Amino acid sequence: MTDLAGLPDFLRAALRDEPVPDWRAPTLATLTEKRFSDPGWIFERKFDGMRALAFRDGDRVRLLSRNCLSLNGTYPELVDALAAQSTSRFVLDGEVVAFVGRRTSFARLQGRLGITNPAVARKSPVRVYYYLFDLLHLDGASTIDISLTWRKRLLRSAIQFSGPLRNTPHRVEDGIAAYRAACQRGDEGVIAKLADSKYDGRRSPNWLKFKCVRDQEFVVGGYTAPKGSRVELGALLLGYYDGRDLVYAGKVGTGFDEATLRSLHNRLSAVEQDAPPFTRGLRHVAGARWVHPELVAQIGFTEWTRDGKLRHPRYQGLRTDKEAAEVVRETR
Repeated sequence: MTDLAGLPDFLRAALRDEPVPDWRAPTLATLTEKRFSDPGWIFERKFDGMRALAFRDGDRVRLLSRNCLSLNGTYPELVDALAAQSTSRFVLDGEVVAFVGRRTSFARLQGRLGITNPAVARKSPVRVYYYLFDLLHLDGASTIDISLTWRKRLLRSAIQFSGPLRNTPHRVEDGIAAYRAACQRGDEGVIAKLADSKYDGRRSPNWLKFKCVRDQEFVVGGYTAPKGSRVELGALLLGYYDGRDLVYAGKVGTGFDEATLRSLHNRLSAVEQDAPPFTRGLRHVAGARWVHPELVAQIGFTEWTRDGKLRHPRYQGLRTDKEAAEVVRETR
Protein backbone atom coordinates (compact mmCIF):
# COMPACT_ATOMS: atom_id res chain seq x y z
CA MET A 1 0.00 0.00 0.00
CA THR A 2 1.26 3.48 -0.84
CA ASP A 3 0.28 6.87 0.49
CA LEU A 4 -1.77 7.26 -2.69
CA ALA A 5 -3.95 4.23 -1.94
CA GLY A 6 -5.72 6.01 0.90
CA LEU A 7 -6.82 8.99 -1.19
CA PRO A 8 -10.51 9.59 -1.78
CA ASP A 9 -11.78 8.29 -5.13
CA PHE A 10 -12.21 11.76 -6.65
CA LEU A 11 -8.54 12.53 -5.96
CA ARG A 12 -7.23 9.21 -7.21
CA ALA A 13 -9.09 9.90 -10.44
CA ALA A 14 -6.90 13.02 -10.90
CA LEU A 15 -3.66 11.04 -10.63
CA ARG A 16 -1.80 10.17 -13.82
CA ASP A 17 0.46 7.12 -14.06
CA GLU A 18 3.95 8.07 -15.19
CA PRO A 19 7.60 7.17 -14.60
CA VAL A 20 9.60 9.63 -12.53
CA PRO A 21 10.08 12.51 -15.01
CA ASP A 22 13.50 13.79 -16.05
CA TRP A 23 12.30 17.35 -15.48
CA ARG A 24 9.28 19.29 -14.36
CA ALA A 25 9.08 23.07 -14.78
CA PRO A 26 8.58 24.85 -11.43
CA THR A 27 5.57 27.00 -10.63
CA LEU A 28 6.67 30.60 -10.11
CA ALA A 29 4.91 33.21 -7.99
CA THR A 30 3.58 36.50 -9.35
CA LEU A 31 4.44 39.74 -7.57
CA THR A 32 1.43 41.66 -6.25
CA GLU A 33 0.78 44.88 -4.34
CA LYS A 34 -2.38 43.46 -2.79
CA ARG A 35 -2.25 41.98 0.71
CA PHE A 36 -5.26 39.95 1.75
CA SER A 37 -6.70 37.29 4.02
CA ASP A 38 -8.89 34.59 2.48
CA PRO A 39 -9.99 31.14 3.75
CA GLY A 40 -9.32 29.71 0.28
CA TRP A 41 -5.60 30.58 0.42
CA ILE A 42 -2.58 29.45 2.43
CA PHE A 43 0.42 31.63 3.29
CA GLU A 44 4.03 30.45 3.51
CA ARG A 45 7.27 32.14 4.47
CA LYS A 46 9.19 33.54 1.50
CA PHE A 47 12.78 32.32 1.75
CA ASP A 48 15.90 34.21 0.71
CA GLY A 49 17.51 31.18 -0.92
CA MET A 50 17.71 29.08 -4.08
CA ARG A 51 14.81 27.19 -5.61
CA ALA A 52 15.50 23.49 -6.17
CA LEU A 53 13.54 20.47 -7.37
CA ALA A 54 14.44 16.96 -6.19
CA PHE A 55 13.94 13.88 -8.37
CA ARG A 56 14.40 10.37 -6.97
CA ASP A 57 13.91 7.18 -8.95
CA GLY A 58 15.22 4.29 -6.87
CA ASP A 59 18.94 4.79 -6.29
CA ARG A 60 19.12 7.79 -8.64
CA VAL A 61 18.75 11.18 -6.94
CA ARG A 62 18.98 14.46 -8.81
CA LEU A 63 18.78 17.93 -7.27
CA LEU A 64 18.18 20.55 -9.97
CA SER A 65 17.95 24.35 -10.03
CA ARG A 66 14.95 26.07 -11.59
CA ASN A 67 16.92 26.35 -14.85
CA CYS A 68 17.70 22.61 -14.77
CA LEU A 69 21.34 22.76 -13.60
CA SER A 70 22.60 19.96 -11.36
CA LEU A 71 23.08 20.89 -7.70
CA ASN A 72 24.26 17.44 -6.55
CA GLY A 73 27.86 18.54 -6.17
CA THR A 74 26.90 21.80 -4.46
CA TYR A 75 24.61 20.31 -1.80
CA PRO A 76 25.67 16.67 -1.36
CA GLU A 77 24.25 16.46 2.17
CA LEU A 78 20.80 17.18 0.74
CA VAL A 79 21.26 14.43 -1.85
CA ASP A 80 22.24 12.04 0.97
CA ALA A 81 19.13 12.94 2.97
CA LEU A 82 16.88 12.42 -0.05
CA ALA A 83 18.53 9.08 -0.83
CA ALA A 84 17.94 7.92 2.76
CA GLN A 85 14.15 8.31 2.49
CA SER A 86 12.07 5.14 2.65
CA THR A 87 9.99 6.47 -0.25
CA SER A 88 12.01 5.71 -3.37
CA ARG A 89 10.14 7.50 -6.17
CA PHE A 90 9.20 11.16 -5.85
CA VAL A 91 9.57 14.70 -7.18
CA LEU A 92 9.74 17.48 -4.60
CA ASP A 93 9.77 21.26 -4.79
CA GLY A 94 11.44 23.48 -2.24
CA GLU A 95 14.06 26.09 -1.41
CA VAL A 96 17.68 25.61 -0.34
CA VAL A 97 18.65 28.14 2.33
CA ALA A 98 21.46 29.14 4.66
CA PHE A 99 20.89 31.08 7.86
CA VAL A 100 22.39 34.12 9.54
CA GLY A 101 20.84 33.95 12.97
CA ARG A 102 17.15 33.18 12.41
CA ARG A 103 17.00 34.79 8.98
CA THR A 104 17.66 33.07 5.68
CA SER A 105 20.43 34.78 3.73
CA PHE A 106 21.14 34.54 0.03
CA ALA A 107 24.45 36.31 0.68
CA ARG A 108 25.41 33.53 3.10
CA LEU A 109 24.36 30.90 0.55
CA GLN A 110 26.83 32.47 -1.91
CA GLY A 111 29.54 30.55 -0.05
CA ARG A 112 28.18 27.37 -1.63
CA LEU A 113 27.05 28.45 -5.09
CA GLY A 114 30.41 28.15 -6.83
CA ILE A 115 31.17 24.69 -5.46
CA THR A 116 30.57 21.64 -7.65
CA ASN A 117 32.89 19.15 -5.94
CA PRO A 118 30.99 17.18 -3.25
CA ALA A 119 34.12 16.70 -1.12
CA VAL A 120 34.76 20.45 -1.07
CA ALA A 121 31.09 21.19 -0.38
CA ARG A 122 31.05 18.86 2.63
CA LYS A 123 33.94 20.81 4.19
CA SER A 124 32.20 24.15 3.76
CA PRO A 125 31.29 26.03 6.96
CA VAL A 126 28.03 27.12 5.29
CA ARG A 127 25.31 24.79 6.54
CA VAL A 128 22.30 24.43 4.26
CA TYR A 129 18.73 23.23 4.68
CA TYR A 130 16.10 22.19 2.15
CA TYR A 131 12.64 23.54 2.97
CA LEU A 132 10.09 21.45 1.07
CA PHE A 133 6.67 22.80 0.17
CA ASP A 134 5.27 20.68 -2.66
CA LEU A 135 5.06 17.13 -4.03
CA LEU A 136 4.79 16.67 -7.81
CA HIS A 137 5.19 12.90 -8.18
CA LEU A 138 4.86 9.93 -5.84
CA ASP A 139 5.28 6.21 -6.43
CA GLY A 140 4.69 6.19 -10.17
CA ALA A 141 1.96 8.83 -10.30
CA SER A 142 1.91 12.51 -11.15
CA THR A 143 0.24 14.52 -8.38
CA ILE A 144 0.24 17.91 -10.13
CA ASP A 145 -3.49 17.78 -10.93
CA ILE A 146 -4.68 17.32 -7.36
CA SER A 147 -5.13 20.29 -5.04
CA LEU A 148 -2.26 21.94 -3.20
CA THR A 149 -3.82 21.06 0.16
CA TRP A 150 -3.74 17.35 -0.66
CA ARG A 151 -0.25 17.56 -2.20
CA LYS A 152 0.96 18.98 1.09
CA ARG A 153 -0.72 16.17 3.04
CA LEU A 154 0.99 13.61 0.83
CA LEU A 155 4.32 15.40 1.24
CA ARG A 156 4.09 15.23 5.03
CA SER A 157 3.25 11.52 4.96
CA ALA A 158 5.79 10.52 2.30
CA ILE A 159 8.90 12.34 3.58
CA GLN A 160 10.68 12.00 6.91
CA PHE A 161 11.72 15.52 7.90
CA SER A 162 15.02 15.34 9.75
CA GLY A 163 18.55 16.65 9.42
CA PRO A 164 18.68 19.20 6.58
CA LEU A 165 15.19 18.35 5.26
CA ARG A 166 12.52 20.66 6.65
CA ASN A 167 8.80 21.00 6.09
CA THR A 168 7.60 24.50 5.21
CA PRO A 169 4.88 25.59 7.64
CA HIS A 170 1.96 27.69 6.47
CA ARG A 171 -0.98 29.67 7.77
CA VAL A 172 -4.52 29.26 6.51
CA GLU A 173 -6.70 32.30 5.74
CA ASP A 174 -4.89 35.08 7.67
CA GLY A 175 -2.49 36.41 5.05
CA ILE A 176 -2.28 39.94 6.43
CA ALA A 177 -1.13 38.68 9.83
CA ALA A 178 1.37 36.36 8.15
CA TYR A 179 2.74 39.25 6.10
CA ARG A 180 3.07 41.58 9.10
CA ALA A 181 4.81 38.88 11.15
CA ALA A 182 7.22 38.15 8.29
CA CYS A 183 8.18 41.79 7.93
CA GLN A 184 8.66 42.17 11.70
CA ARG A 185 11.03 39.16 11.67
CA GLY A 186 13.00 40.67 8.80
CA ASP A 187 11.94 37.95 6.35
CA GLU A 188 11.71 38.36 2.58
CA GLY A 189 7.93 38.24 2.74
CA VAL A 190 5.13 35.71 2.19
CA ILE A 191 4.03 33.44 -0.65
CA ALA A 192 0.24 33.21 -0.95
CA LYS A 193 -1.09 30.07 -2.65
CA LEU A 194 -4.60 29.14 -3.71
CA ALA A 195 -5.38 26.08 -1.60
CA ASP A 196 -7.29 24.09 -4.22
CA SER A 197 -5.00 24.94 -7.15
CA LYS A 198 -3.16 22.48 -9.36
CA TYR A 199 0.60 22.73 -9.91
CA ASP A 200 0.84 25.04 -12.93
CA GLY A 201 4.52 24.71 -13.85
CA ARG A 202 4.70 28.36 -14.99
CA ARG A 203 4.40 31.91 -13.64
CA SER A 204 1.04 31.56 -11.96
CA PRO A 205 -1.67 33.88 -10.61
CA ASN A 206 -2.44 31.13 -8.09
CA TRP A 207 0.90 31.78 -6.33
CA LEU A 208 1.50 35.38 -5.26
CA LYS A 209 4.45 37.17 -3.65
CA PHE A 210 3.89 39.60 -0.77
CA LYS A 211 7.35 41.14 -0.46
CA CYS A 212 8.59 42.97 2.64
CA VAL A 213 11.73 44.15 0.86
CA ARG A 214 12.47 45.11 -2.69
CA ASP A 215 14.95 42.98 -4.52
CA GLN A 216 15.13 41.20 -7.83
CA GLU A 217 17.55 39.86 -10.41
CA PHE A 218 19.31 42.11 -12.93
CA VAL A 219 21.54 41.40 -15.90
CA VAL A 220 25.10 42.72 -15.65
CA GLY A 221 25.92 44.63 -18.85
CA GLY A 222 29.14 46.35 -17.82
CA TYR A 223 31.26 47.73 -15.02
CA THR A 224 33.23 50.85 -14.13
CA ALA A 225 36.85 51.29 -13.10
CA PRO A 226 37.67 51.44 -9.38
CA LYS A 227 38.49 54.70 -7.60
CA GLY A 228 40.68 55.38 -4.60
CA SER A 229 41.53 52.24 -2.64
CA ARG A 230 38.84 50.18 -4.36
CA VAL A 231 40.15 47.13 -6.23
CA GLU A 232 39.22 45.66 -9.63
CA LEU A 233 35.93 47.44 -10.28
CA GLY A 234 33.87 50.36 -9.05
CA ALA A 235 30.27 49.47 -9.88
CA LEU A 236 28.21 47.02 -11.90
CA LEU A 237 25.98 48.37 -14.66
CA LEU A 238 22.59 46.70 -14.53
CA GLY A 239 19.61 46.09 -16.76
CA TYR A 240 16.54 43.98 -17.44
CA TYR A 241 14.79 42.77 -20.56
CA ASP A 242 11.65 44.33 -22.00
CA GLY A 243 10.97 42.21 -25.06
CA ARG A 244 14.21 42.20 -27.00
CA ASP A 245 15.50 45.40 -25.40
CA LEU A 246 17.99 45.32 -22.56
CA VAL A 247 16.93 48.36 -20.52
CA TYR A 248 19.55 50.14 -18.40
CA ALA A 249 18.46 50.33 -14.74
CA GLY A 250 21.47 52.02 -13.14
CA LYS A 251 24.61 50.93 -11.34
CA VAL A 252 25.39 49.33 -8.01
CA GLY A 253 28.59 50.04 -6.08
CA THR A 254 27.84 48.74 -2.58
CA GLY A 255 27.58 45.29 -1.03
CA PHE A 256 30.97 43.97 -2.19
CA ASP A 257 33.92 42.67 -0.22
CA GLU A 258 37.39 42.52 -1.76
CA ALA A 259 37.17 38.83 -2.66
CA THR A 260 33.87 39.42 -4.45
CA LEU A 261 35.31 42.37 -6.38
CA ARG A 262 38.23 40.27 -7.58
CA SER A 263 36.02 37.33 -8.52
CA LEU A 264 33.56 39.54 -10.42
CA HIS A 265 36.35 41.33 -12.27
CA ASN A 266 37.85 38.01 -13.36
CA ARG A 267 34.53 36.82 -14.74
CA LEU A 268 33.54 40.09 -16.39
CA SER A 269 36.91 40.85 -17.98
CA ALA A 270 36.67 37.50 -19.78
CA VAL A 271 33.43 38.50 -21.55
CA GLU A 272 34.13 42.15 -22.44
CA GLN A 273 32.83 43.60 -25.67
CA ASP A 274 33.27 46.94 -27.43
CA ALA A 275 29.68 48.14 -27.57
CA PRO A 276 27.16 48.51 -24.73
CA PRO A 277 24.53 45.72 -24.66
CA PHE A 278 21.86 48.13 -23.40
CA THR A 279 19.43 49.27 -26.08
CA ARG A 280 17.26 51.60 -23.96
CA GLY A 281 17.68 53.96 -21.04
CA LEU A 282 21.46 54.31 -21.18
CA ARG A 283 23.10 57.66 -20.62
CA HIS A 284 26.81 58.34 -20.64
CA VAL A 285 28.67 56.36 -17.97
CA ALA A 286 32.24 57.54 -17.44
CA GLY A 287 34.89 54.82 -17.63
CA ALA A 288 32.42 52.07 -18.52
CA ARG A 289 33.60 48.67 -19.73
CA TRP A 290 30.93 46.68 -21.55
CA VAL A 291 30.36 42.95 -21.24
CA HIS A 292 28.30 40.25 -22.88
CA PRO A 293 25.05 40.17 -20.83
CA GLU A 294 25.21 36.72 -19.29
CA LEU A 295 25.76 37.19 -15.54
CA VAL A 296 22.69 37.67 -13.34
CA ALA A 297 22.99 39.49 -10.01
CA GLN A 298 20.55 39.71 -7.11
CA ILE A 299 20.12 43.37 -6.12
CA GLY A 300 18.31 44.92 -3.17
CA PHE A 301 17.03 48.50 -3.49
CA THR A 302 14.63 50.95 -1.88
CA GLU A 303 12.54 51.97 -4.90
CA TRP A 304 12.44 52.80 -8.59
CA THR A 305 13.03 56.44 -9.52
CA ARG A 306 10.71 58.29 -11.88
CA ASP A 307 13.16 57.81 -14.74
CA GLY A 308 13.29 54.04 -14.22
CA LYS A 309 16.55 53.72 -12.26
CA LEU A 310 17.28 51.94 -8.98
CA ARG A 311 17.49 54.01 -5.81
CA HIS A 312 20.01 52.91 -3.17
CA PRO A 313 20.88 49.58 -4.79
CA ARG A 314 23.09 47.04 -3.00
CA TYR A 315 24.68 43.90 -4.38
CA GLN A 316 23.55 40.62 -2.76
CA GLY A 317 25.17 37.97 -4.94
CA LEU A 318 25.16 36.21 -8.30
CA ARG A 319 22.33 33.92 -9.35
CA THR A 320 23.15 30.74 -11.23
CA ASP A 321 19.55 29.52 -11.31
CA LYS A 322 18.14 32.05 -13.77
CA GLU A 323 19.08 32.77 -17.37
CA ALA A 324 19.80 36.38 -18.31
CA ALA A 325 17.12 36.34 -21.02
CA GLU A 326 14.46 35.61 -18.36
CA VAL A 327 15.21 38.73 -16.30
CA VAL A 328 12.40 41.29 -16.51
CA ARG A 329 11.36 44.18 -14.31
CA GLU A 330 9.14 43.13 -11.43
CA THR A 331 6.48 45.67 -10.56
CA ARG A 332 4.35 46.23 -7.51
